Amino acid sequence: MTQRRETRSEMRSLDDAHDTRSFPPAVPDVLGSIGGTPLVQLRLVVSPGMARVLVKVEGANPTGSMKDRMARAAVEAAEADGRLRPGGSVVEYTGGSTGTSLALVCAAKGHPLLIVTSDAFSQEKRDHQAALGARITLVQSDRGQITEQLVKSMIEVARGIAAETGAWWVDQLNNKDAAAGYEALGDEIWQQTEGRVDAFVHSVGTAHSIHGVTAALRRHRGDIITVAVEPAESPILSEGRSGAHGIEGIGIGFAPPMWDPADATELMTVTTHDAEEMARRLARDEALFAGASSGANVVAALRLAERLGPAATVVTLLVDSGLKYLTTDVYRDAERGALSDMRQLMTLSELELS
Repeated sequence: MTQRRETRSEMRSLDDAHDTRSFPPAVPDVLGSIGGTPLVQLRLVVSPGMARVLVKVEGANPTGSMKDRMARAAVEAAEADGRLRPGGSVVEYTGGSTGTSLALVCAAKGHPLLIVTSDAFSQEKRDHQAALGARITLVQSDRGQITEQLVKSMIEVARGIAAETGAWWVDQLNNKDAAAGYEALGDEIWQQTEGRVDAFVHSVGTAHSIHGVTAALRRHRGDIITVAVEPAESPILSEGRSGAHGIEGIGIGFAPPMWDPADATELMTVTTHDAEEMARRLARDEALFAGASSGANVVAALRLAERLGPAATVVTLLVDSGLKYLTTDVYRDAERGALSDMRQLMTLSELELS
């Protein structure tokens, strides 16, 4: 009896502790849940003597991607100035995450969405877009590789669909409203670190996210170090050379129209192999599940952290969830390496005998 009374007392104590916790208020729709993502310190992939490395876990956004931020900003700006009418259609080319985020925003706002994408990008992203109501046009790649020709072909298909249907074309590479969606991300980083951030590291796709975050951080601290990351196989910004690579979401094969060299203190390159291996290591050692572009971000952040030393703080982004890449080279063989035993299904009679 004594033991039972103690357990009940402990249960009441836990309930009382929960009563003192605070939670975000309810939001009117799913779009209100975009942003406010966690900032997590890396522990096991960081070596002694390195700077503190923090990652913003953007997979906590509704579609599991930071692109939710830009999709909402771009659509709401087009609605506000009349380019996109109530119930009007939207069209866009995408490697997947932007399209999925647009599918979320368009579903929430009642806009039909037409997506142009490719088999070079993950099946999970296309399935997610379709589940959210988007219609998809698929451009075939050259053996699943991400190349300049593929991206430009997708752009031209989207351009043609917009001209034919009258749909509003997001045209993310040239959309000046998209970067504004990432300025809040920079402000969140500043607040969550309490102003203790010396460097920001991020890979370049459309260049909107590095531009928006950098602009916000520099309003707080003008001398912050910013490092732009690109695939080593396609170092268009650092070497002017384009090539095929396998890191989804970055390295479009040509300089993005919105790229501003002033956004980067320096440039770094990371191979597809190293990016994928770091993504797997983050999952295994830090329990942080992300894609290859996030792996590239962390590889570059660790290089910088080694140079800056333990007094500094480096922040980078885990741009999306690893759930988007289960059938890709990043995680396709994960089960094979994890299996310790395989057992045959037992019949009912065998189960009874046992």
